Amino acid sequence: MILTVTLNTAVDLTYHVPTLRQHTTHRVTETQDRPGGKGVNVARVLARLGHPTTVTGFAGGPTGAWLREALSGEPHLKDALVPIGGTTRRTVAVVDAAGGDTTQFNEPGPTVTAAEWEALKKAYASLLPGAEAVALCGSLPPGVPVGAYAHLIREARSAGVPVLLDTSGEPLRRGIAARPDLVKPNAAELADLTGTRDPRHAARAARRRGARAVVASLGAEGLLAETPVGAWRAAPPGPVRGNPTGAGDSVVAGLLAGLAEGADWPDRLVRAAALSAATVHASAAGEYDEAAYRDLAARITATALPGVA
Repeated sequence: MILTVTLNTAVDLTYHVPTLRQHTTHRVTETQDRPGGKGVNVARVLARLGHPTTVTGFAGGPTGAWLREALSGEPHLKDALVPIGGTTRRTVAVVDAAGGDTTQFNEPGPTVTAAEWEALKKAYASLLPGAEAVALCGSLPPGVPVGAYAHLIREARSAGVPVLLDTSGEPLRRGIAARPDLVKPNAAELADLTGTRDPRHAARAARRRGARAVVASLGAEGLLAETPVGAWRAAPPGPVRGNPTGAGDSVVAGLLAGLAEGADWPDRLVRAAALSAATVHASAAGEYDEAAYRDLAARITATALPGVA
């Protein structure tokens, strides 16, 4: 079982409009509601790939109840979410059909009490013995300590379970000091963490700060991996148009699937890059276009990189 942790779960709403313009009324041509939050998206992709996955984190209120009901119908996915008194947030993605761009609106999330955070820690500790890997994903809702991910990383390491961290800002800064096995920042998050915009040097700097390995999402330039056994780069063979929401979460799912199957780093990176691009082709986060995934996985290669000073 792969365990994903989403402390700030969400219900994702996606609106499709012909053209997005400010200061005007829009007619929505298509809407979608999906269970969301980064770790939930990761879990849904993993489950579709056939990997048994357990989701934990917080859920509360009418949106939390809807989210849990929606997850109940997903094969290979188990709900271990912790109930809270607050109401699970919503996110809204507006897809502009003409421009191919997506505009995102993210609510901050409910305030979590100290007792609810303690309940989450107990639930997490009880799930670790059955996990082959853990993914800690997304933002922290109000009330959760900024060092929350650092605590959860130390717990996973004590249990001998590989742990991946995908967050940003101060939670990333503190979490990386707890020595996760892998961090998955995007280019901006990596630059903010290390103070350098050169991706390779920034990834090396992140490893010196505590991460055993770093896989950076570089947008159209694909993925960069800096690991103890080498460095690689992988990218789709051409531009990818569509809704990029959740593409980074599919990178995490691809990396975890490769880890669970014992794949080497180049294969993990190819799988992650193909899933990410196939998610852009899909209509909503947590999903991917199966035909696009198989086609891209056959055409993407991971190129080994020389060392840097």
